Amino acid sequence: MSLNSLAQALKSLHKPGQPFIVANVYDVLSARAVASLPSCKALGTASYSIASLNSTADDDLELETNLSAIKGIASVAKEFNKPLTVDIQDGYGDRLEEAIAALVDLGVVGVNLEDCDKLKKELYSPEAAAERVRSALAIAQNKGVPDFVVNARCDVLVKGGTLEDVLQRGKQYIAAGATTVFVWGGKRGVSRQEVQKMVKQFDGRLNVMLILGPNGLGVAQLRELGVARISVGPQIQIKAMEGFAREADKILTE
Repeated sequence: MSLNSLAQALKSLHKPGQPFIVANVYDVLSARAVASLPSCKALGTASYSIASLNSTADDDLELETNLSAIKGIASVAKEFNKPLTVDIQDGYGDRLEEAIAALVDLGVVGVNLEDCDKLKKELYSPEAAAERVRSALAIAQNKGVPDFVVNARCDVLVKGGTLEDVLQRGKQYIAAGATTVFVWGGKRGVSRQEVQKMVKQFDGRLNVMLILGPNGLGVAQLRELGVARISVGPQIQIKAMEGFAREADKILTE
């Protein structure tokens, strides 16, 4: 498949009420494990997990380190003919064009793009964040991928803002060309009432983080609420490493 055909395939997975579920990967081994599943429609990365793999904090992950991990994951996506979307944090400031161009060259057809400046640790203005969405799409189009997918992450809630701020920003991101808006609620996640309001205002074009545990909204609930995308971030990696430690301990304490 051509890159744009893969981008079209990725975009088509974002259906309100029939969400695209991303089991986020972080290296070649995790990518291969997920890509080989019949249930896997596309691959997606989590920057937090890639940062952990490289012994650094998510906020300190550099473009080069992220690209290095993505290169291996992209080879797996190509092998299994699966679309690949990746987490590029805020696009690395004024290196956004460089980042998008490099990703397309690797075979990436979609990104998560945050609206919080990594260096300044503050939100971009709504207008600046929307313009960065437009810029990412324009760069991809110039590279031959006009259907490139931007999942525009909104960090307003974790920065102490209101849901009304989220709704206003999200509409601007969608107008700028984002396929979906990913509203990050931090450890608390987002409530049922918040999801309902966002789904209505965004015409279902909402990405929500699945919070694994008794207090989180499950896949069935989020599907019923009408979201278009569900991601798990680093949670599978965390559980996998817990399992690794348990198995190691069994052997070491025999």
